[in-house]
Amino acid sequence: MFILALNGSPRREGNTAFLLNNALEEIKATGVETRLVQVTDGLADVKNPYCLYCSTPCDGRCYKNTRLAEMFDLMRRADGILMGSPVYFGTVSAQLKSFWDKTRLLRREKYLLNVAGGALAVGGSRFGGQETTLRALQDMMLCQGMIVVGDAHRDDDAGHQGACAQQPATADLPGLARSRILARHVLEVAEATSLLRRKRIDA
Repeated sequence: MFILALNGSPRREGNTAFLLNNALEEIKATGVETRLVQVTDGLADVKNPYCLYCSTPCDGRCYKNTRLAEMFDLMRRADGILMGSPVYFGTVSAQLKSFWDKTRLLRREKYLLNVAGGALAVGGSRFGGQETTLRALQDMMLCQGMIVVGDAHRDDDAGHQGACAQQPATADLPGLARSRILARHVLEVAEATSLLRRKRIDA
């Protein structure tokens, strides 16, 4: 198993990163390999950070031999992905959207098909657009054929859309708890669906 976390915040050590790392600690405790990547690092050395639809079908030419290509290789390995974003006007950050728009080749290759996915969002207030941001994250994952799960677990409760917190995330104990429940759910579903991804790779 390999669980990848994508920090969609422009802040490398901000609230979103803290929430994602908190979730990953829950998975690391089981001995599963994890990694967190900063999406802005992947966009930093590409000529244009936005998808310009430069090839159809996409062949990845715009990010060949860049850190973005390395990040997409990590995504090809992933059994589960935790995707986090701060709330920007009720939706995901521009950086995360640009990063995801560049995943067209992964979609054509079907490498994220049946990968378990969970969403996390941090807002400036308790009711600051977190749930609409979660739904945007989930829609992005669904367009890749991922298996989207919420912050539910049989040892806890049925949960909701995902993990929500308000800044400062370090002081939001309910948000931190929900991120750990979400992490357990993503790992559980990733383990249960491993055969589906094996078929994808073998094909």
